[in-house]
Formats: sequence, structure tokens, C-alpha cells
Amino acid sequence: MENFEQTAKAYALKNAISHEGKANQGAVIAGLFNIGLTKEDIPKYAKEISKIIQEINKLNPQQQEKEFEKLQEYIGERKVREGLPELPNAEKGVIMRFAPSPSGPMHIGHALTSSLSYLYVQKYGGKFYFRIEDTNPENIDPQAYKMLKEEANWLFKNNVEFIIQSERMQLYYDYILKLIKKEHAYVCTCTGDEFREYAEKKKDCPCRKHTQKENETKWNQMLNGEIKEGDAVVRFKSSMKDPNPAMRDFPLARINETPHPLQKNKYRVWPLMNLAVTIDDIELKMTHIIRAKEHRDNAKRQEMIYIALGLKNKIPWVGFLGKYKFTDLEISCSKTKAKIKAGEYTGWDDPRLPFLASLKKKYKPEAFWRFAEKRGLSEADRVIDKKEFFRLLDNFNKE
Repeated sequence: MENFEQTAKAYALKNAISHEGKANQGAVIAGLFNIGLTKEDIPKYAKEISKIIQEINKLNPQQQEKEFEKLQEYIGERKVREGLPELPNAEKGVIMRFAPSPSGPMHIGHALTSSLSYLYVQKYGGKFYFRIEDTNPENIDPQAYKMLKEEANWLFKNNVEFIIQSERMQLYYDYILKLIKKEHAYVCTCTGDEFREYAEKKKDCPCRKHTQKENETKWNQMLNGEIKEGDAVVRFKSSMKDPNPAMRDFPLARINETPHPLQKNKYRVWPLMNLAVTIDDIELKMTHIIRAKEHRDNAKRQEMIYIALGLKNKIPWVGFLGKYKFTDLEISCSKTKAKIKAGEYTGWDDPRLPFLASLKKKYKPEAFWRFAEKRGLSEADRVIDKKEFFRLLDNFNKE
């Protein structure tokens, strides 16, 4: 990249001056994303960046200031955006949602992403749904239902409507049958390995030739227990020749007999994420969706389902967000849960944890709203350390 060395030095100096003379590599890399550095470039430039930071950190504060004066032109000052970017076709109001799984409580990443959708509902008027996606019985912490509701009501000041997917199972079943009748879905009894081989060769699996009546019969057998767990899935009939392998006849529902924390053994066939999400978005009349950019393929799959149901003109606008990559903060619910069980933390509200159960004792909801607003609809990943993150959150809290 043009002027890479000078620009890297400028960002390192700026960061060092703001942090008692010690630059942080994550912050410098985050700055370099502004001039075109990508995730793929990091291995190529990491050693050079590290060397530059070591040189900068050897300088005393006066030397750092002097050097920065020479190089600050390479980074300049970015124009600070005020308020939220406009959304398209939002003049008549918006319907938006945030949809976590109940694997644990809300962490700082959840808070920032969900706050952005909530703020848009406040800006344009409309409705904000907090949808608990619990159709995978194997990945649920029963305590999470209560924690998520309490935290969402705190963060959004009770101005939110809750939906629990496992309470809507008959709705998903009705839509599966509708897709089968329209011949946009079929029951596949191939093994996983067999189907993968067909998909790799861009060949139709034999199950694709089933008639509508045969698929309805097999669907009923999935429901009534005649077909065993692992022996069948419902697939969306897209195209086995799609250039993107992820789009080739992707699954919509499968048999899972794990007892569900709320529904116990009432259901044995569970919708997969792409089906349940699409049906809820249709039924709740979602207009705009903000989601992590790693869900691009899922967004395309969900569009296909809309079109198959004759609802092309109802497809919501979708905006994608980059990730916050925390260099020294653990926000994994499963890893944190294990440490709580091991006694390393006293609970989810341990003040050392980056979860709302703890942070709501110190911060106001508006601090997270302001943080989300400043970030806006950016697809760039941001590398940030704990000290920098909480410095920013503290400033927004004071405001």
C-alpha cells in the first residue's frame, strides 16, 4: 500500500500519545483498515507493524509528539458523522429485530448490534422485536430466557416486544407443508456424506425426484416417529448447480429428539435457522434487518424462500455489520459459563465480565446507544482492546 510505513508510524504515534507512550498493535491495525488494509493483508504486514510499534514505544513522550507532527498528514482527521445514516424506504416507519439464541445472557457485542436496530425504530417510528431463537434444543441455557428478557428491558427501557420461536412451532410446520405443496421443498433421506458428494458434483440427489404426495408422506413420517433421528431432513429445492455450494438444496428442518427446556418432548422435528428466521420475518412484517456480515449467505438463502412463497416484493432491506474483534476480552457464553462453574467468576454479574448482567450496574443504556450510533452501519471489522473499549464507553456514559 502507498505510504504504508509512514502511515503505520503515524497511527502508532497517535495511539502511543493517547496511551501513556505505549502503542497497541490492535489499535494500529484498526487504523490501517481506513487506508485499505484487509484481514487477508495482516499476516503480510504484521511483522513490519510490530517492528514499527517497538521503535515508537522506545521513544519518550516528547520525541513521540515531535515525530507525530511530521507524520500526522498521513492520517489526517476523518470527518465525524453526526447521527445515524439514513435507511432506504423508511419514511413510513420500520419494523426491526434482534434475534439471539438463549445460550447465555447478553454481552457487549449483542448490546451494540441490537442498539443500532433499536435506535432506527426510535428514529423512524415502528416496532422493535427481541426474538429468542431457541429451535436448537442442544444449545440452550434455561436461565438465559429470564436473563435475556431482563437485560433487553433494561437496555431498551421496556420498549420492546418479545418472541420465543419454540412457541411458534405449528407455524413453521404449516410453512414447510406449504413449500412441499409448491414443490419448493422435499424430504431427503440421503446420508450426509452421500448428499455432500452429490453437491460437490453438482448432481441432483435421488430424493429430489419424489412427488409432492411422496414428500407429504415422508414429512408425516418424520413427525410421527416412523423415520428415525438422523435419517431424513427437509431440503429447500434451489439448484444443485448453484455456483455457491452453500446455496445447493440447503436444509430447512431435521429430527432432533433432545428434550427442549420449554417444550420438553412435545416436538421431534425442529426448523433450522434459515426456515424459522424467514417465516418469522414474513409473519412479523420485517422491513429492515441489521445483521453481522458473516450472515450474507443466510440472507441469500432467506431471499430464496421469500421468492418461492411469492413474496419477492416483501423482502426486507438488509444491512451488514463488521465485527468488534476484542484482543483481550472473552465474550463467548460457553467459555464464560465453564469458568463460572469452575469458580473463576462468581456469576454472570461478576464485575470483571463484559456481560450486561454486570455492566448495567455501572453504565446507562444510552452509553451503548451512543457507542452504536458512532459506529453506524460499518462493514469494517474493528480490532480493539479492553482498555480502549471501556475508555470509549466511559466517555459515552459521561455524556
